[in-house]
Amino acid sequence: MTAAVTTATATPLAPARRLSLAAGLRHTLTLAWRSLVQIKHNPMELLDLSIQPVMFVLLFTYVFGTAISGSPGDYLQFALPGIIVQNALFATMTTGFGLNNDLTKGVFDRLRALPIARWSPLAGRILADTVKQAWSVSLLVGVGAILGFRLGNGVVGLLGAFALLLGFSLAASWISVLVGVLVSEPEKVQIFGFMVIFPLTFTSNVFVPTDRMPGWLQNWVEVNPVTILADALRGLLVGGPVAGPVVQSLIWAAALAAVFAPLAVRALRRRV
Repeated sequence: MTAAVTTATATPLAPARRLSLAAGLRHTLTLAWRSLVQIKHNPMELLDLSIQPVMFVLLFTYVFGTAISGSPGDYLQFALPGIIVQNALFATMTTGFGLNNDLTKGVFDRLRALPIARWSPLAGRILADTVKQAWSVSLLVGVGAILGFRLGNGVVGLLGAFALLLGFSLAASWISVLVGVLVSEPEKVQIFGFMVIFPLTFTSNVFVPTDRMPGWLQNWVEVNPVTILADALRGLLVGGPVAGPVVQSLIWAAALAAVFAPLAVRALRRRV
């Protein structure tokens, strides 16, 4: 007796639907909103975004202002653009911190199972942190105005400074993304940020004019990218040379993005 054998024909799986750019942007906005609403569950982040920058402005203006510039008002005109730069650079580390937190908690693994664009989780994180930076910068400018800070180039200069700072911060955030992917714990991102950004900031002209520094340090201060960005913001917000510092800042931003964005994306793909 011969048994009839039925051969099952496997039905090929339907190819994955290609997501449109518009769909990817919607996913990015949704994930950015997710990151923003998490602030209410993390009061310390609100402290970093709001109170800490204001404290820097108040302390440096009224403690060091008279000694460095003769009066708190004159020092505020010099220091506020630099403090804005310092705050923005430290804020870029939150991108790597949040990214590493999502990676270690398995959030990225769960997102991969959803029909969303693969680039949306990272883009959403960066977009959310850009919004946070915009809020922090706006707060600093507002507090500065209350204390007597005067815009030398009006609204046009303010908008130009805003755009330049956010663009530079976006480029610098790729360093944070790379570190966030490579390290094992979120706290290590903060340690890295402190070890790199802190010395860069305090060996620039953010707080003290270059000619007030030791001669051996001045050569480095003049080529320090933090100095260049601070000078660009001073030119846009207060007045003074604009073209040179702005062009140099854009070159630095392009170089940072060109080097670290591919490295960060490649490292993220390997990890997830």
